[in-house]
Amino acid sequence: MEKPTLADLTAFAAVAEHRSFTRAADALGQSRSSLSHTILVLEKRLGQRLLHRTTRSVAPTEAGARLLQRIGPVLRDFEQALDGFAEDQGILSGTLRINANEMAARLLLRDAVPTFLSHHPGMMLDLVVDRRLVDIVEQGFDAGVRLAEAVPQDMVAVPFGGVARFIAVASPGYLEGRTPPRTPDDLRSHRCIRHRMPSGKSYRWEFERLGQDWVVDVPGALTLDHNGLMVEAAAAGLGIAYVPELIARAMLDAGRLEIVLSDWSPPIPGLCLYYARHRHVPAGLRAFISILTGR
Repeated sequence: MEKPTLADLTAFAAVAEHRSFTRAADALGQSRSSLSHTILVLEKRLGQRLLHRTTRSVAPTEAGARLLQRIGPVLRDFEQALDGFAEDQGILSGTLRINANEMAARLLLRDAVPTFLSHHPGMMLDLVVDRRLVDIVEQGFDAGVRLAEAVPQDMVAVPFGGVARFIAVASPGYLEGRTPPRTPDDLRSHRCIRHRMPSGKSYRWEFERLGQDWVVDVPGALTLDHNGLMVEAAAAGLGIAYVPELIARAMLDAGRLEIVLSDWSPPIPGLCLYYARHRHVPAGLRAFISILTGR
């Protein structure tokens, strides 16, 4: 029997981990057809079917799971050895894939991303902005960035950037001649710019003061699904919007927006970069975390 190559086993492990030929091919930087051919040749060499394939999913067979259990630690050790060598030489290469929401991406682009690319010119950064909270392992990301409260519990979370705050904002023009809201319930008599969630449901605005929580399903003729557009709509006088302070900061500083219900909008735990606990942390991700946390 002709022995499989390291490339063959790496390809199999990638498909088994991502449960998808397409996502595994993207992660390996090769075509789906080439990857499929590699797996077929590997199965022929071993005389075993390693993967169950359907039109919707891919999963290891019993034989495939046994093989993955044996080669997994070896492949991780090999990857760690190469990463360690690259770090010792001070030269990192490859692609770092990070999934983030809009607020996180804006913050990363201010400092961490330019610093990372400047310090490590051999690295490429693929920053994907997504409103949905995706499974970063299944989708082939090295890490994700979300508010601390949204990070899955089985992930390693690295806080950065301090606390965050969601605020209600309106333009001076909108507020002129109107009584500003004093409590969240007063929003029911105002025009509000509603926020549609990725699920299609309308987001109910959440406030808190002195331990008292208040959730309001606000009225409004306009519904948007993008924080930046909500800020622009509020600045245009179309109503009150509820957005991350970071997204509205430029408009606030320019005087085009004002905060209402400020004492009902306390700080909350901020952003975290997170990654899978059981996976090898590549050198590129370790370098990015070091820059992000200033270590």
